[in-house]
Amino acid sequence: MSTGLRSGQVAEAAGVNVQTLRYYERRGLLAEPERSNGGHRLYGEDAVTALRVIKAAQRLGFTLEEVAELLEAGRHRHGRPVAGLQDRAAAKLAEVDAKIADLTTIRTALAAAVEAGCDDLTVCASSTCCPIPFTDLAEENRHAGPCC
Repeated sequence: MSTGLRSGQVAEAAGVNVQTLRYYERRGLLAEPERSNGGHRLYGEDAVTALRVIKAAQRLGFTLEEVAELLEAGRHRHGRPVAGLQDRAAAKLAEVDAKIADLTTIRTALAAAVEAGCDDLTVCASSTCCPIPFTDLAEENRHAGPCC
């Protein structure tokens, strides 16, 4: 193969750096490229597409391990549907929903703490009216007086 894209061209076209390109190659996410007579890596256009797919999957929350599994499943389809993206996307969606629920709870507690004027974590921890969820500690150390 005498034509192809060199590492820097592929990296630039995909919006990654050359170290990322080589790392993905070492991890097996990208096929090892052919080499020029001078020993330079020469990639096809499919490498740019593969890099863009990997980065998009990462932005959706998939780990590199999960991306590798998805790519591997796609390589072995041979025209047959393979359980892969659909199941994994549903599982990732459930993870995201759980994180959103956790973050909503955290946001609610923090907004209540700001509204209540909480200024001292130790005082709040021992106050029954503190909106931060220290209920177990607050029950043990009932503290009369103003909130936080």
